Amino acid sequence: MKVVIQRVLQASVTIDGQVYSAIKKGMMILVGIQADDTAEDIEWLSGKICNLRIFDDENGVMNKSIKEDGGEILAVSQFTLMARTKKGNRPSYIDAAHPDISIPLYEKFVRKLCEEMQKEVKSGVFGADMKVELINNGPVTIIIDSKNRI
Repeated sequence: MKVVIQRVLQASVTIDGQVYSAIKKGMMILVGIQADDTAEDIEWLSGKICNLRIFDDENGVMNKSIKEDGGEILAVSQFTLMARTKKGNRPSYIDAAHPDISIPLYEKFVRKLCEEMQKEVKSGVFGADMKVELINNGPVTIIIDSKNRI
């Protein structure tokens, strides 16, 4: 799994002109899933995300996790994170998992984040044409790939 985490002041997903999900201060997470991703990737990644110290403490130092800061999470599936761009100018998405694999893994990932956070995690709709808006705070943007844990 590959995620792009953005620390946000607010974020939302709109589908067919209607706001589907919205959060205030917290994390906007774009999620890409490969065919060989497993429950182990979900466990490791959700723990890493929820304990990542990217929120300011009382001294203005990024020293707090989202759990400590009380922020919200909006997780949106994005198969294009798996793009191969080495050859040519048209990205290849061969590494992206097919929906029969990625939908259950995405849903399990969202549930695991809820469990880690001990509160609701907002999401988009897998495969929908989503309009994503956010105000990046910092800006702070972190990319994590569960296949590169070392």
